[in-house]
Amino acid sequence: MNKRFFKYYYLRFIRLQGDPREIARGIAIGVFIGITPTIPLHTVLILATALLLRAGKIAGLLASFVVSNPLTFFFQYFFSWRIGTWLLPYDLSWERIQSVMAVISGGSSFKESIESLGKLGWESIMVMLSGGILLALPFTLASYFLSLWFFNSYRRRKKKKIE
Repeated sequence: MNKRFFKYYYLRFIRLQGDPREIARGIAIGVFIGITPTIPLHTVLILATALLLRAGKIAGLLASFVVSNPLTFFFQYFFSWRIGTWLLPYDLSWERIQSVMAVISGGSSFKESIESLGKLGWESIMVMLSGGILLALPFTLASYFLSLWFFNSYRRRKKKKIE
């Protein structure tokens, strides 16, 4: 990731309109879902959760794009797998996860991605989801409080400049 990537998303974030708490909730939702191993369902999950929690939908989608991209999702799946296999008694090989990741990252259709996930079985999905949730929680909390602080500070500075 280069400087332009960060500048682009920084500008997209500071242009978000709305209540800082609503934006921060959206960012936290996007980070949480973006880190969990639910790649073919990210957009749907973010929009549904943001609607339920009255959070910024655009903020959630932007945050998800930042934390879940081709450079990061290998690590997210790997650590979700490690944490989940440590936490639950089910046996899930890394090779099975890699085969699903190959389908998802290979430009396959939504249907093919879902079918690939379904072939893992419920025990494997539980391993990955429980590991992903535990992995995502600290990042979610940090992103909420940091973005709330950032947007409150940014709005105060912007208001002072206008006065």
